[in-house]
Amino acid sequence: MSYAIISLGGKQYRVQEGERLLVDRLPTEEGKTFHPEVLMVGGDGEFELAPKGVQVTAKVVGSPLGQKIRIGKYKPKSGYRRHTGFRAKLSQIEIQSIGSGRARAAAKKEATPKAEAAEAPAKLPGGYADMTVKEIAEKAGNWSAEQVAAALEYEQAHGKRKGALAALETKEED
Repeated sequence: MSYAIISLGGKQYRVQEGERLLVDRLPTEEGKTFHPEVLMVGGDGEFELAPKGVQVTAKVVGSPLGQKIRIGKYKPKSGYRRHTGFRAKLSQIEIQSIGSGRARAAAKKEATPKAEAAEAPAKLPGGYADMTVKEIAEKAGNWSAEQVAAALEYEQAHGKRKGALAALETKEED
């Protein structure tokens, strides 16, 4: 099951595992987990309304304030002007698991880094996958020809970031 529709604070949200979203302030403390009401579970072309025994586990990550909303009142010809503001109190939650997917989620998190490490060439500079295009352009001048070739191969297979490809191709020609 790849997604669920949950109900929080009278509103409905479509969520997936690992997703973060802002909702109206919850009474749950930061760092604690809770189980919202599940209205529907679906995925792979199938869905189940009001599933029994399926839980969604969510963790409260933070409690930020929303954007400030400015409210102005004005009446012409009388000089009446009033301004107030409002900031909604929100909670940021992260969906940890859907259904009995606690073991699946842990296995998926462990499998992902291994798969990426196996796909990445051995000569790729450390932390390359997390670098921005600007960082790549700056640091590519200090890399060996093998590292530049490995980074170019990685970009063509995975990232396909135009700026990074251009920076690596110019370093490869030098």
